[in-house]
Amino acid sequence: MTWWKNAVMYQIYPRSFQDSNGDGIGDIQGIISRLEYLKEMGVTGIWLSPVYESPNDDNGYDISNYQAINPEFGTMEDMDQLIEEAKKHNIHIVMDLVVNHTSDEHKWFKEALKGKENKYRDYYIWRDPVNGSEPNDLVSMFSGSAWELDEDSQQYYLHLYSKKQPDLNWENPAVRQEIYDMMNFWLEKGIGGFRMDVIDLIGKEPDKLITGNGPKLHDYLQEMNQRSFGNYDVMTVGETWGVTPEKAPLFASPERNELSMVFQFEHLTLDEKPGTSKWDLLDLDFLKLKQVFKKWQTELPDDTWNSLFWNNHDTPRIVSRWGNDKEYRERSAKMFAILLHLMKGTPYIYQGEEIGMTNKPISDIQEAEDIESINLYYERLDQGYSHEEIMRSINAKGRDNARTPMQWKDDKNAGFTEGEPWLKVNPNYKEINVENNLERKDSVFYTYQKLIELRKNNPIITQGTFKLLFEKHPQLFVYERQYDNEIWIVIANFSEEQCDVTLDEMNNGFEMIMSSTGKEPSNYSKFKLEPYETLVIKNQ
Repeated sequence: MTWWKNAVMYQIYPRSFQDSNGDGIGDIQGIISRLEYLKEMGVTGIWLSPVYESPNDDNGYDISNYQAINPEFGTMEDMDQLIEEAKKHNIHIVMDLVVNHTSDEHKWFKEALKGKENKYRDYYIWRDPVNGSEPNDLVSMFSGSAWELDEDSQQYYLHLYSKKQPDLNWENPAVRQEIYDMMNFWLEKGIGGFRMDVIDLIGKEPDKLITGNGPKLHDYLQEMNQRSFGNYDVMTVGETWGVTPEKAPLFASPERNELSMVFQFEHLTLDEKPGTSKWDLLDLDFLKLKQVFKKWQTELPDDTWNSLFWNNHDTPRIVSRWGNDKEYRERSAKMFAILLHLMKGTPYIYQGEEIGMTNKPISDIQEAEDIESINLYYERLDQGYSHEEIMRSINAKGRDNARTPMQWKDDKNAGFTEGEPWLKVNPNYKEINVENNLERKDSVFYTYQKLIELRKNNPIITQGTFKLLFEKHPQLFVYERQYDNEIWIVIANFSEEQCDVTLDEMNNGFEMIMSSTGKEPSNYSKFKLEPYETLVIKNQ
């Protein structure tokens, strides 16, 4: 089995992980100083959010030089050291890579602005005005039109994100070759692969209003595989917001020679009003949540690998979003961990998830750092929304929630920095921090450590079948994994009320594998689960 099918990945958002030089911004040397911690947890790979040179319009997802390190994170020598030190701990470094767009400060775009005859002009997507205005109605993910006028040439360029993130023209073979050469530069350094940011957009056909899953997308991915990472023993995962179980094999079936796996987001859109935006909130439909997991566990072909995650740098903390981050914070954090890590696929832990970090609500837009939230605030004010309505959406779904500094200890700035942190630390760091977790054997951290150990030693997790039980139960999330003659059952009370569990029909003698509370039922036929309590048992 390829190494990444047995891997457990840990995402690091470098600005917020660990600062080593007191400037308030996390850096590469800070990451190196924490590799022992990651090894103790048991992770086998790091998904590293962008550390490339960038003006930080979108916190590094606007790259101005793919083959240089942003000085605030360190140097290329620091990066080489991180790759080598991680290898000593048997940890692969998987780099985040954005090839849908660059920064407008990239040398290619600076050249493109010099005129229509410049060879780099065709590295980007330009269109003439239509009736004196934008070429069409495409909108940016960050609010407003996706077209920006270049005054000098009187042409518009496409930007599906910020106007400082012009989209690359993937129809130009010279662009594609530049990208593949750059990827090989990193692969030769010994990295463990790439996480491909918004990769399903590179086949766009803007004149037809097609952005995701364009007709040439898979041609480009197969060419990319052939000319770069397909020649190395690495992992690739694509961010694909619109993917379905039917479409996932197009990206991740081994015979197609594209990616190792994709990120799908169907479970994370369940608290959003369909056909609107992520800011228009619904209560979580728990029964639908179970069905989405069932679908992705059972409808993918055996040879198409799955990714498993609750959080990342773009999504709010799951314990605040769908759990209880007050009275039952630790118990609900453990529940989310157990439910996810005992499914089939490669699990991703987002920094701080392993200690139960929470969202950090704000009351004033001046406290926000993220361009997406700031743009949304002023756009919705103009549309007539109240301050309170907008802040409710931002506090629920804003990306800054995930980006507050890592909470290492009960000390100044949670041990993240000696300086002034770039984003304020969540004030609950005195209660929620790594040091506190490591001191208590019943902490959230040790739940993650135990789950990683179970995955390494039990093929039932990576290879077993999945069956959802108690499908219509309004509180219980229960599923069965089966491999050879072994059966495991995961039972979670996804609620704040005590819940009765009856296993009469399937009880042929069980033993406990793990419990989020440390308690074992005296009788497995009928027992009670406390709020957010989770139990894993197997047949004897």
